[in-house]
This record gives sequence, C-alpha cells and structure tokens, in this order.
Amino acid sequence: MDLSNLKAPKGANRGRRRVGRGPGSTLGKTCGKGQKGQKSRAGGGIPVGFEGGQMPLQIRLPKVGFHNMFAKSVEIVNLTDLEERFEAGAVVNVASLSTAGLIKAKVDGESATLKADVLKVLGRGELTKALTVHAHRFSKSAKEKIEAAGGKAIILGAKTESE
Repeated sequence: MDLSNLKAPKGANRGRRRVGRGPGSTLGKTCGKGQKGQKSRAGGGIPVGFEGGQMPLQIRLPKVGFHNMFAKSVEIVNLTDLEERFEAGAVVNVASLSTAGLIKAKVDGESATLKADVLKVLGRGELTKALTVHAHRFSKSAKEKIEAAGGKAIILGAKTESE
C-alpha cells in the first residue's frame, strides 16, 4: 500500500452543491440568494473593505513611513567573527562565510550566491591572523586592520589593474 492507493472513508467527502435545479433541491429558483438586492445579482457582492458608505478604515488611518524599493540590503561581518572562525592564511569569501554560518547565502559547490545585495566587513575587534578577505565593501578601519595583520582586502566586483 502506498499514498496513491489511499481513499477517503465512505461519507467523508460530500458532492458539490448544485443550485438552480428546481424546487425539490431546496436551492431552486433563487439558488439560496434570497429575492432582491446587491448580493442576489450576478456578479454582485460587497467589495472587501466596504463599510456601507462610511469612510473606510484604510482611508481614515494616516499613512506612515516610507519603503525605499531601490535600497540595497547589506550583510555585515565583523573582524571578531573572522578571528574566531578562520585559521591563518584562509581565504574568506561568500561561500566560506556561509558555511561558517556568518551570512545567509546559497552555496552550490564552489560558487555561492549572497541573499543580500552587498557583503560588508566592519572593523569591530582585532585581527591577528593573515586572511584574504573578499567582500563588496570594507570599512576604513577593517581594511587597515586586515592589511596590518598581513592579509588582503579584495573588493568584489571591482576592476583589477590587469583589466
């Protein structure tokens, strides 16, 4: 037995309601909609949010705030996180940060897709290991601390000198 063989027990499912099939069906002629009025007409009904002509609630309430649809979402990583999770000489990129659980990204083999638009490294904490860090943005202090520890801060999406 498997899921394709399962059936509902007898009486569990009812047939659909057939309206307008004569007086013996209890839903003949007016089909259970009553005599006259907006709700009895074809295509008739009251719109969602309609309050009988009174000013609707969604119009009475003030409009608050603003959402910038062009704003970029940013994933943030601090140097303290890199110090704790990575060994000296490691290459820190989107895939390695995702596997370390520091950012949300979809990892597919060697390549990784960041869920946010931008990955930014901030300079909170100290870095004692030489790391090669790949990110879209670096704070000034983060870049200085990475290079002072003997590592490299490589900006993703930036053109290199050879191009």
